Amino acid sequence: MSVVGFDFGNESSIVAVARQRGIDVVLNDESKRETPSIVCFGEKQRFIGTAGSASSTMNPKNSISQIKRLIGRQFSDPELQRDLKSLPFNVTEGPDGYPLIHAHYLAEKNLNAAVVDCCIGIPVYFTDLQRRAVLNAAIIAGLQPLHLIHETTATALAYGIYKTDLPENDQLNVAFVDIGHASMQVCIVGFKKGQLKILAHSFDRSLGGRDFDEVLFHHFAVKFKEEYKIDVIQNAKPSIRLRAACEKLKKVLSANPEVPLNIECLMDDKDVRGFIKREEFEQISAPILQRVKRPLEKALADAKLAVEDVHTVEVVGSASRVPAMLKILTEFFGKEPSRTMNSSECVARGCALQCAILSPTFKVRDFQSCRKQQLTALYSPTNLYGFKVNESFPFSISLLWKGSSSDSQNGVEQQQLIFPKGNSIPSVKAVTFYKRSSFSVDVQYSDVSDLQIPPKISTYTIGPFPTIRSERPKLKVKVRLNLHGIVSLESASLLEGEEEVSAKGDTDVKMQDAKGTADVAAVENGVPESGDKPMKMEIDTKVEAPKQKVKKTNIPVAELVYGAMLPADVQKAVEKEFEMALQDRVMEETKDKKNAVEAYVYDMRNKLSDKYHDFVTASEKEELTAKLQETEDWLYEDGEDETKGVYVAKLEELKKQGDPIEERYKEYTERGAVIDKLVYSINSYREAAMSNDPKFDHVELAGKQKVLNECAEAEAWFREKKQQQDQLPKYATPVLLSADVSRKAEALDRMHMPTITSNLSSNRSPAPGESSPAGKRDVPMEVGETID
Repeated sequence: MSVVGFDFGNESSIVAVARQRGIDVVLNDESKRETPSIVCFGEKQRFIGTAGSASSTMNPKNSISQIKRLIGRQFSDPELQRDLKSLPFNVTEGPDGYPLIHAHYLAEKNLNAAVVDCCIGIPVYFTDLQRRAVLNAAIIAGLQPLHLIHETTATALAYGIYKTDLPENDQLNVAFVDIGHASMQVCIVGFKKGQLKILAHSFDRSLGGRDFDEVLFHHFAVKFKEEYKIDVIQNAKPSIRLRAACEKLKKVLSANPEVPLNIECLMDDKDVRGFIKREEFEQISAPILQRVKRPLEKALADAKLAVEDVHTVEVVGSASRVPAMLKILTEFFGKEPSRTMNSSECVARGCALQCAILSPTFKVRDFQSCRKQQLTALYSPTNLYGFKVNESFPFSISLLWKGSSSDSQNGVEQQQLIFPKGNSIPSVKAVTFYKRSSFSVDVQYSDVSDLQIPPKISTYTIGPFPTIRSERPKLKVKVRLNLHGIVSLESASLLEGEEEVSAKGDTDVKMQDAKGTADVAAVENGVPESGDKPMKMEIDTKVEAPKQKVKKTNIPVAELVYGAMLPADVQKAVEKEFEMALQDRVMEETKDKKNAVEAYVYDMRNKLSDKYHDFVTASEKEELTAKLQETEDWLYEDGEDETKGVYVAKLEELKKQGDPIEERYKEYTERGAVIDKLVYSINSYREAAMSNDPKFDHVELAGKQKVLNECAEAEAWFREKKQQQDQLPKYATPVLLSADVSRKAEALDRMHMPTITSNLSSNRSPAPGESSPAGKRDVPMEVGETID
C-alpha cells in the first residue's frame, strides 16, 4: 500500500511518496515534478494534468481548472463571482445554491480503483463544507485520506522534522508565509526538539499569484483593445493565451527590471506587442500589495508575539518570488526572509511525512529513542520519529438551540461556544443537556462575518426519546472536532438515575441559561484544552462518593450538513468515476493499439528495403508492401476512429505475413552464437572422455564411452542439419533452428556435467570468447576429433 502526500494547488499539484531512504516527489508521465491541476473533457475520454493543459487551448470550455477557489463556496459569493469572470468554462448556480460546472463527456462501464493511504494539504481557511468536499473528492477518486492537514502545518513539519538544531527548552518561533497561486497564508509556529506547536493562523483567501496575473492580463487586454482593436476578454482562446503569457512575464519581471510581451496571432490574425517595467507592474498591483500586511499583523496578534519574538521567517509559494512581496516582508519583520525550503514541494513533502507517521505501513519511533541512537538526520521512513504536531483550529465553533426549564419548543434561544479559535485538533467535548423530548442543535461559526461565509454549518435533530421516569434526566452529547477539522455531533446518551461520580480532581464547566435554569449542565473536555474559557462558568471540583447505578440509553441523532453531498450521492459519484476511469483506460489502450499498427506499418516497410531484403522473396515483398500501404490508407480514413479490437485484429493480420520474415532474419542472426556453444560442449566433453590425465581416472570406462557416444550423436545431428541449412537461401524456412541447437547443448550439460565438470573447472579449454586462467595452459584439442 502506498503512503502518499498530496498538494492540490490551484494551478498545479505535486505528489510525494514515503519510500525507503526518504520522501520522494513523484514524477509524472512527462518526467516533471509538477502537474497542472486541470482536467479536459474530450468527446470520449478525459485528459488530465499536462495532457489536459495541452488540450485546453483547443477545448477551453470543457477544460476545468482553478477550482480551489470554487470548492465549497456559494454561487452568490462576491469573490466567487469575480473569479468566474476569468474562467473559460460554464458555471451556473446549482439547485442547492452552490456552483455547478458544465462539461460534455461520454463514458461507459465500470472500473475498480486502487486505494492508498494519503494525507492531503488544504488551505487553513477551508470551511467545514470545503473540508467535507475534499474528503468526498478523495473518496470518489479511490483514495483513503488519513488526514486533511493545513498546508502551512505541512510546511512547518517538513521544516522541523529534519532540523537538527531545535532548542531543548526555549521555543524557536518561526513565521511561515505561503503566497501561492490562489491565496496567502501565514502561520506562526513554536518549535522545540521533536515537536511543533501552531501558535496562530491568518490568511487572505484572494491574494495570490493568480491575482498578479489578472492585473497584468487586464492591463494588456485594455492596451490591445486600444491599439489593435481586439477584445481579448470576450474570447476564451485568446484569453487563455494572454493569461499564460502574463504569468511568464510576471516570473521574468522577478529577475529583470523590464520585459517585452510578444504574441503571434493572438486574435483576428493579429500579432501583438507590449512592454512593461517592474515599477509600472508594482503600481498597477498596489491594491494587492496593500493587503499583505494585514494577515501578518493578525497572525502576530493572535500568537501574542511581537515582531522581535519571531526568530526566522520562511517564505514559500509560487508568488513569493515577486520582489515587492519580499520587500514588504523584510520591512515588516525587520529581517530578510529565508528560502531554505523548496517552495513548490514543501507542502507535498510535509503531507507525505505526516502520512508516514499516521499510516500503519510505516513503523515510527518516539523522539527520545531516536535521540539515544543519535539519529539526528532520519531519512528512512521506517526511522521517522513521532514528531509531535500540536495543530490548532482557525475558527470558533458554537452550538445553538432553543430550550428552557419547561422544555418549551418556543423557548429561549441559547448559544454556547464549544470550540474556541485556536482549539487543538483533534478534540472532543461532552455537553450535558436536561431534556425530555426531541430537539435540534445547530452547529455554527462564531465571529466569521469578515469571511463572508454562511455561519450555519449543520443541524442535528436529537430524538425521539423513550419514556422517561427520572425527574431530572441528563442527556450527554459528544461533539467531535476530528483530525480533518470537521465538526460533528457524534452521539447522544440519556442518563437516568445518579451518574457515577468522577475521580477526585475532575472538573465540570457548569453553564446557566439566560433565566438561570440549568438547561445545559456542563461542557466537558474529552481532550484537555488550554485557553477554553466559556462565558458564565463555575468550576465544581468533584470529590469521591459512593457509585450509583446509572441507566444509559442511546438516543438517535439525525445529521443535516448544509451544502454537503449526501452519502447516497457520494456513492453515485464513486460509481460514475469508475465508469469514466474505465472509459479513459479503454481510450488510452485503443490509442496505443492504433499507434502500434501505425508503427508496424512504417517499421516493416523500412526493414523490407533494408535488413530484411535478403530474407523475403520478390512476391512476398510485393504482397506485404501492398498490404502495408492499404493499412496506412485505412488508418487515416475509415480506420481513424475504430475500437481497440479492430486495431488488434488489423495488427495480427499484418503479422501473419510479417512474422515469418522476422523469424528468418532472427534465426540467421542468432544461430551462430548457439552453434558455437554446442560445438564447445561437444569438444569439451569428448576431450575429457579421451584424456589420459589422472584427474579423470575416477570416471569409469563405461561412463567415458557413454560420453563419447552422446557427443558423436549430437555431432552427427548437427552436421546433417547444418549441411541442409547451408544449401537453403536466406528467404527459405530454416531447418536448423536456434532453439533446437540450444536444447542439444543443454541436454549434453544435464547428462555429463555432474560427472566431469568438477575436473574440467580447474583445467579446461576456455569457452568461446573466454580467456585462459592465469598460470594455466590450455588443454590441447588434438586429442580425439574436434569440429569447427
